[in-house]
Amino acid sequence: MTSLTTVAAFDRIGEENAFAVLARATALAAQGRDIVNLGIGQPDFPTPPHVVEAAVKALRDGQHGYTPSVGILPLREAVARDLNRRFGVEVDPDLVMIVPGGKVTMYAAIRLFGEPGAEILYPDPGFPIYRSMIEHTGATPIPVPAREENGFAFSAEELLALITPKTRLIIINSPGNPTGGVTPAEEIDKLAQGLAAHPNVALMSDEIYDQLVFDGLEHRTLLAYPEIRDRLIVLNGWSKTYAMTGWRMGWSVWPKALYENVRKLAVNAWSCVNAPTQFAGIAALDGPQDAVARMRDEFDRRRKLVTEGLNALPGVSSVTPKGAFYAFPNVGETGWKAKPLASALLEETGVATIGGPDFGVHGEGYIRLSYANSAENIARALERMGDFLSARRPE
Repeated sequence: MTSLTTVAAFDRIGEENAFAVLARATALAAQGRDIVNLGIGQPDFPTPPHVVEAAVKALRDGQHGYTPSVGILPLREAVARDLNRRFGVEVDPDLVMIVPGGKVTMYAAIRLFGEPGAEILYPDPGFPIYRSMIEHTGATPIPVPAREENGFAFSAEELLALITPKTRLIIINSPGNPTGGVTPAEEIDKLAQGLAAHPNVALMSDEIYDQLVFDGLEHRTLLAYPEIRDRLIVLNGWSKTYAMTGWRMGWSVWPKALYENVRKLAVNAWSCVNAPTQFAGIAALDGPQDAVARMRDEFDRRRKLVTEGLNALPGVSSVTPKGAFYAFPNVGETGWKAKPLASALLEETGVATIGGPDFGVHGEGYIRLSYANSAENIARALERMGDFLSARRPE
């Protein structure tokens, strides 16, 4: 029997449990169970037709080969135009990187700064890959609490107080996954100002949900702060805004001092993003945005439905999420621990959710629901959850 020894770093790598829940929900559905999946975070809308057609045209036009590792220039220029149009910021297309999905930007940023002895700050509850990749590099993950009483926004004062001489990178995410929290502009201002005292600390701003904000709020991009642009990495992409999760394409903006490092990582790791998808990305950014507006309006309607429904459940309370398409209700008064509750809801009622601890040490007492599902399915799920919590006590 062969015995293989792998490097210790792979013993520290985690995963995203939403995919495990998706696999279990799919298996139950294959057995004939009626499953309502509020676990996976992807829009239930099709990619806009003009975007699909752009990819088909690119294929028919012979766009079948390699592209530059950083992405084709017309796409990088389209990203720069989009940022200028929406936020009034100037971005050099030669600092834009086209990557195969948002996670690649996380991976690259954390690999650049993570090593034994380093500390990396990340949001908690937060996207689980942050902590997984930090631990993979050997760096020490330092959670920055996203507290319910603050609407799951981070506190700049609390974050800045966690910086030590070992801090190499700070990760922030607004609108946030899993909470739907949106950090107010004044907290972003305080963070940018406070970082002046820490010139050797880099910042990665995950803005993948930037067009999914509600209640009249406007997203505040970190690119609007020239004083930190020389150490700022911005993560974004097409997946959530244009319902393109399966196309696997994201973009990022890098400081000039880091760009060449990431270009070389691209050459070594993924070569380039597939060519036709890049032409689809141009069509998405430069074409009509009415599909984005319709999707956002529908998410807003579902957001109100899910928040009202959750607050009517026994032992459950939910702040109103201000962005993304997630609710993060407090289930502490139900008597259930979060992960056993999420498991029981799936196995016994056919409702897929994610237990809060899958998103960090501050996630106990909460579960995540994605309202990227139809209003009818959300209503069915809430009814099943209510019946379950009324009849079933924790074991």
